Amino acid sequence: MDKENRLSTFLKDRRQRLDPAAFGFSGRRRTPGLRREEVAQRANISTTWYTWLEQGRGGAPSPRVLESLADALMLTDAEREHLFLVGIGRPPKASPASQDGITPRLQRFLDALTYVPAIIATPQWDIVAWNDAACVALTDYAVLPRDERSVLRRMFLDPETRAAQEDWEGVARFLVATFRAETARAGEDKRATELFAELSGKSAEFAAMWVDNDVRSTGEGVKRIRHPLAGPIAFEFSSFAVDGRPDLKLLTYNPAEGDDLEKMRRLLEP
Repeated sequence: MDKENRLSTFLKDRRQRLDPAAFGFSGRRRTPGLRREEVAQRANISTTWYTWLEQGRGGAPSPRVLESLADALMLTDAEREHLFLVGIGRPPKASPASQDGITPRLQRFLDALTYVPAIIATPQWDIVAWNDAACVALTDYAVLPRDERSVLRRMFLDPETRAAQEDWEGVARFLVATFRAETARAGEDKRATELFAELSGKSAEFAAMWVDNDVRSTGEGVKRIRHPLAGPIAFEFSSFAVDGRPDLKLLTYNPAEGDDLEKMRRLLEP
């Protein structure tokens, strides 16, 4: 099935699932769901244009039109993403993340990782959620103002964060390369633009790494830190997508060896 047919089939199916009475539309109907003109009215587009889209001859709609259709058809987040994929071949631009957007269930999952530091970060490496293990091993994000919970800013501008890295340059290059890749994928973003401008102006090292044009995925690897109380600790880190939140990633830092796990226990237990 070609792209136009996938889009037209999806639009027609979701239109026919809606209850006209729920939207204040009345009248005798021969088929279920809203009429085409009613969807067009709700999406603030012409009935002719919407009809063409359902018939597979309207061409590629703009992201703005797809957003309007998603609202008009009351699509879920998963359905909205599918609409964009079949409509223009890419997912919608993610909404900016905020800590208020972290579900209680996701926070409970982080908290259940007793000795495993875990964080949730945006494409710009702003930390929006964490557990106690992350606070004692990495950074105590709970005591920081929200706008200072930036891994990139702290890595390049905070001497204590820099000193805690066994391989600062390797970590810094990794952050810059993933920042480049993930912000490009997420699309134009005010936060990313402001962060880039700040770091370029305040850190010659960031500016030099940026012009290298390296691109990396977060993936997995080993992180080694120098903890002020426990000494050297090695972690095996892994990254995961957060379902329904393409703007967020989950990172877990599993103590690499038995001695590393014991150090985490001592840090967390009275």
